[in-house]
Amino acid sequence: MNQSAPTQIQKLNAVLDGMSRVTIAVSGGVDSLTLAQAAHRRLGGDVEMIHATSPAVPPEATARTRALAAREGWNLRVIDAGEFADESYVANPVNRCFFCKSALYRSIAGLTDRQVVSGANKDDLGDYRPGMEAAADNGVRHPFVEAGIDKAGVREVARALGLGEVAELPASPCLSSRIETGIPVTPEALKFVHAVETKVRDWLAQPGAVRCRVRGAGAAVELDETGLTAVLSENGKTLREEVSRLAAAAGLEGDVPFEPYKMGSAFLKDQIA
Repeated sequence: MNQSAPTQIQKLNAVLDGMSRVTIAVSGGVDSLTLAQAAHRRLGGDVEMIHATSPAVPPEATARTRALAAREGWNLRVIDAGEFADESYVANPVNRCFFCKSALYRSIAGLTDRQVVSGANKDDLGDYRPGMEAAADNGVRHPFVEAGIDKAGVREVARALGLGEVAELPASPCLSSRIETGIPVTPEALKFVHAVETKVRDWLAQPGAVRCRVRGAGAAVELDETGLTAVLSENGKTLREEVSRLAAAAGLEGDVPFEPYKMGSAFLKDQIA
């Protein structure tokens, strides 16, 4: 059972106090936005936020970050981390996240002399996490992890800090996670993925999990049970046809199947050395 939000905030503040001056890598998701708000309130002018734009970052994540920064008075800088200049990243190996995060943290380190921190939480310590390896290589710290706060706890902290809209954000890994391991990541493919996911979410009254996957055999859309039932109904016929047209325009052959959501299905774990 999670501790109360005030207790978790107290522990988080103790960690932040020990760092004194920090730069936060803000992706625009619930974790990093919540950390940014907590640090801003605790450290004031001793904290800055850096958000990296990229074809892999949904435009709405950037808009959300800018809007919250303006509303709360954050010290925000927006940069291009340049991960697409790295052929190792574009090749989309099983450890793609290592190359992405390495580019991000190197870029941030070149802009600040503060302690760089991320919004990673305790739940991120499990499974295969090459991005965490990149963080370790670059001396990045994780205040939520150090305070023992997991994803559910982060959402509780967000609500306590007045970020109710942030607390309800669904988990949304970067768009590159939709491209099956071994298939090169291109801005064009990511634009297609985002267009499909946006169209499906706009059509669904209350969208849950929506993932457009690009695979060797083409594209597929994964949905939670409620969304899948709705899209596969007669009412969803026009939407299905529109998605297939988007795929054809992107050079992907065949109809686009709609399937049950499977977390991380584009990540081929059997390629881990």
